[in-house]
Amino acid sequence: MATASGLQQQAAQLSFIEAPQRGLNSVLLIALLLLSTGLLMMTSASVEIANSSAGDPLYYFKRQAIFACVGLVAGTVTVATPLALWRRLAPMLMLVSFVLLIAVLIPGIGHTVNGSARWIPLPFFNLQPSELAKLFIIMYLADYLQRNREAVKTQWREFLIPLFISGFAAWLLQMEPDHGALVILMATTFCLLFLADVKLKRFAPIVALAGAGFSAIAYTKPHVIARFTSFLNPWASENVFGDGYQLSQALIAFGRGEWLGTGLGHSIQKLYFLPEAHTDFVLAIIGEEFGLFGVAFVVALFCLLVARAFAIGRLAQTHQSYFAAYFAYGLGLLFAGQALINIGVNIGLLPTKGLTLPFLSYGGASLIISCVMAAMLIRIQFETERLAAEGREERRWGR
Repeated sequence: MATASGLQQQAAQLSFIEAPQRGLNSVLLIALLLLSTGLLMMTSASVEIANSSAGDPLYYFKRQAIFACVGLVAGTVTVATPLALWRRLAPMLMLVSFVLLIAVLIPGIGHTVNGSARWIPLPFFNLQPSELAKLFIIMYLADYLQRNREAVKTQWREFLIPLFISGFAAWLLQMEPDHGALVILMATTFCLLFLADVKLKRFAPIVALAGAGFSAIAYTKPHVIARFTSFLNPWASENVFGDGYQLSQALIAFGRGEWLGTGLGHSIQKLYFLPEAHTDFVLAIIGEEFGLFGVAFVVALFCLLVARAFAIGRLAQTHQSYFAAYFAYGLGLLFAGQALINIGVNIGLLPTKGLTLPFLSYGGASLIISCVMAAMLIRIQFETERLAAEGREERRWGR
């Protein structure tokens, strides 16, 4: 006869949706801190432009607050969804992402801004397929690496398949063009293969081919060359009011902020001097209003988030839950890549590139996907810790 505890365990295993019953964990706390910081600083950076363009100083804040609520609801649903279901849906979700990447290139469907067709207009916001594609492709690659964990180390075919998948997506992203998402996706794919214990010698020809491809893209795109030139010397007379204008104005913002900043709301650069201050360059406004300490606070939060993602991945790998491990690594790499590129652009370490800062920059698609990614990390942590607890119980009773 089954015991009461045994029946409870079976019911838990058969439960289709089982939300973690925990207190405020570290990933959730970091995500909420980034989200609240983003709402505050995005509002501060957009007050003047919102007042002039929409007649309402809080126009962008209201929209971003709605996106945040949608993101929190989507995150709640994500946390309550078992990893097994995400794994089963991964192939279909990857195909959906490819369909969207193709659809955005079709005239009349994709919306073009500043020469880039990256958005599909929806009634309430513009959908950015690249945000979904990065997440869904990494989800599929985590499942693929779990299923081919040994073969990918020894067989060229199994090693090249994930590179082909990401390469096809990168080609579609190049057609938009969205070089930032392209770099993040390919870098994350290479890192995941490395974490799957693929030998470095297999990467050499692929890295050389990818480097040649990126160089060819740069030399065939005059605006890419112009961005690299202006990045090297944004203060040159031919750059300071041209391709180097955004970078030079961002650097002025950081310079004005010094150690402690000018104070919340006291930024001058957001008064039409720094374009896209509430989107791609919100970190520069943080630097101006809160100084080095404000920037260090934001960078520390992203470092903690990425560190937690890798810690969760290591724990899952220890308990041989490889899909959870690779997925956690992938989510951490996506956060790290996007934050590194945006921060590097803001402080002049990388050429100017239109890429949002997760949780902080204005944008519905970016904010919602960031919330979903954080929620997926929480779900992975919950299931991994439950697996570890079951293992401890088995060892305790000698089973």
